Amino acid sequence: MAPLSLRIRTQASGALGFVGSIAVTLFGLLILTFIIGRMMPVDPVLAIVGDEATQATYDRVYRELGLDQPLYVQFFRFVADLARGDFGVALLTGRPVIEDIARVFPATIELGTISILIGAGLGIPLGVLAATNRNRFPDYFVRFFSLIAYSTPTFWFGLMGLLLFYAMLGWSGGSGRVEVFYTGLVQPITGFLLIDSVLVGEWDVFWSALRNIWLPATVLGLNSMAYISRMTRSFMIEQMGQEYIVTARIKGLSRPQVIWRHAFRNIRVQLVTIVALAYGGLLEGAVLVETVFSWPGFGGYLTSNLMIGDMNAVMACTLLVGVLFIALNILSDVLYRVFDPRTRAA
Repeated sequence: MAPLSLRIRTQASGALGFVGSIAVTLFGLLILTFIIGRMMPVDPVLAIVGDEATQATYDRVYRELGLDQPLYVQFFRFVADLARGDFGVALLTGRPVIEDIARVFPATIELGTISILIGAGLGIPLGVLAATNRNRFPDYFVRFFSLIAYSTPTFWFGLMGLLLFYAMLGWSGGSGRVEVFYTGLVQPITGFLLIDSVLVGEWDVFWSALRNIWLPATVLGLNSMAYISRMTRSFMIEQMGQEYIVTARIKGLSRPQVIWRHAFRNIRVQLVTIVALAYGGLLEGAVLVETVFSWPGFGGYLTSNLMIGDMNAVMACTLLVGVLFIALNILSDVLYRVFDPRTRAA
């Protein structure tokens, strides 16, 4: 076993390297976000003053925004503002961008979390079912169903879902997070309406919110379900061909024990990354579903501000998405160590 001092130095070096890589990634993300904001074919001054403003007004706002300064000066001013938590003021609402994001992001988190639970809850068992019945009917069915779910546009699924489950059957709520007559009854505590309604004991609001969220969450989760099931199938097929599986069968272990205790256990680490990235993709790509269902979330906020050329909001949202993916990758690394002791430092 290595001396204690050597192990401490190794762990400290690994921790510093990990923190350094995060810092470099964040700095690169800041540069990329800044470049995107400056290269977009939108004049932020016109977005503020309008087309009818005089040249003197235009020039004054141009200088106030610091656009007359060199790009490197603008960049470091941008970083300094971010360090103070200042993302600017949104043109659409007239409020600080950070307040707007704090208001709309919980709705997307709530929708995305339920969606990934549906996607992973269906995708993983279906992938295992397909792999353990390779080239038989269950495999063909799962592969066909996954192909349809992955290739069909989410907005079409959303429109068809509204037509069937809302307009015809009445099983789902309509647009928004809750029915109109329940709007505003529950004041935000955590920002997650399902949780907040339970905390204050408004069960009618809870059931209305659940009725409104299950359909968009299912529509959004179908795409991730297809991806997760295909990757699970691929990982399981690889494991089922390993020698230790043959050994387990020779020892007389039952089929469920071979599948779940041995083969599936060895793909958990890979599935962590797949599910984490799928979750990030759901939060980033919920724009179409939020538009179809009039969901007051992050995607709709980003789209609305992009259409009017509000670069403060667009850059803040872009930066948030990047930070989210970095956080999910860090979480994946942590879960690696939980599920696979071999990745832990000696």
